[in-house]
Amino acid sequence: MPRAAFAAHRYDAVLFDLDGVLTSTTALHIACWREALDGVLADWSARTGSEQPPFDVERDYVALLDGKPRYDGVRDFLRARGIAAPEGSADSPADEWSVHGIGNRKQALVERVLARDGVEAFPGSVAWVRRLRRAGVLTAVVTSSANGDEVLRAAGIGDLFELTVDGHDIRRRGLRGKPAPDGFLAASGRLGVPPARAVVVEDALAGVAAGRAGAFGLVIGVARNVAPAELRAAGAHLVVADLGELAA
Repeated sequence: MPRAAFAAHRYDAVLFDLDGVLTSTTALHIACWREALDGVLADWSARTGSEQPPFDVERDYVALLDGKPRYDGVRDFLRARGIAAPEGSADSPADEWSVHGIGNRKQALVERVLARDGVEAFPGSVAWVRRLRRAGVLTAVVTSSANGDEVLRAAGIGDLFELTVDGHDIRRRGLRGKPAPDGFLAASGRLGVPPARAVVVEDALAGVAAGRAGAFGLVIGVARNVAPAELRAAGAHLVVADLGELAA
């Protein structure tokens, strides 16, 4: 992939997704989704006698879960598999057969793995964030994850961002999740930067679509788990393999 160019003087803020963009937590989320949802598929097969194929990264994670709020991802997964489950509530126990119970099961798995293994930031991403800040560009994190601040602290990069909009903010403020642009618009609004002067950086198709839907000045796709052509088709203006290309 050719070296990418970025003109920092054209923008006042860069809004970053977290998992797969700043930190190497995508594999963690895939593993936790796999464990939670393979259990759902096994339970459904036992309940109905109808066999379900196991969790698949491309068909399930990339297409249905990546970048979305947790409960929205559960709903989309169940709908795609033809599985019925009640909604439950935010405090549903992790073993409850409900959308919220399944989502809370996945969240508990994430918290356990984070506490056990920690998390690392991508060096190229950190280098570019530091370069942006030296240039006077504001930086923020917009993530559907409820673990945003915890992950940033665990990776040792929490002090590199003016603010975080995470899954808790999205639920508390009644914002729509990605692919709606609400989280990014909330971040740019809090920074006092109009969307046309802000950049969205995403590795998920839903996140890239959110950036374009919000009419942001530039949408950068990071091609870690999704092909560059798919990111461009979803709305990315610029695609890189690693944000270190922009820091070079």
